[in-house]
Amino acid sequence: MSPTNTHVSFETDRLFLRPTSIGDASFLLELMNTPKWLQFIGDRKIETLKDAEQYIEDKILPQLNRLGYSNYTVIRKSDDIKLGSCGLYDRDGVEGVDIGFAFLPAFEKMGYAFEAANKLKIKAGTVFGIKELYGITLQENEASQILLEKLGFTFKKMTRIPNDQADLMLYHISL
Repeated sequence: MSPTNTHVSFETDRLFLRPTSIGDASFLLELMNTPKWLQFIGDRKIETLKDAEQYIEDKILPQLNRLGYSNYTVIRKSDDIKLGSCGLYDRDGVEGVDIGFAFLPAFEKMGYAFEAANKLKIKAGTVFGIKELYGITLQENEASQILLEKLGFTFKKMTRIPNDQADLMLYHISL
């Protein structure tokens, strides 16, 4: 049985959020090579469809199968277009669970990121029993800072994660 059939999906007025699966590899290949992803999240060296499939198998599915949540592909209900991703991540070096989001450039500034992240924030507590969420972002990524604050997160401190030299802003919210 595939992860999309065994794990919880969510919906909002305009969006479906379903666990990312191997079938999303071409979409992730495109998303992970957008200028903002490369600038603000980092180059994951996803250069081919096979790389994207391997990333999903190695990074996304193990957490999904272990915890029941991970990365979600965000799909617009009106036309089934994949807009971006939003997820709850158990990352090395980040205390607790981290919320993250990224959207294709054509779908930014339309409220989709807030809609998807707000749904996941709520479901983190009600479905997965998470008591606290964190968010990390670069100081240069003002859009992410604004979104985290709009979601109710507050800046906690500057931090670093293993194998990354960047100073990151750590945000927090109690659920």
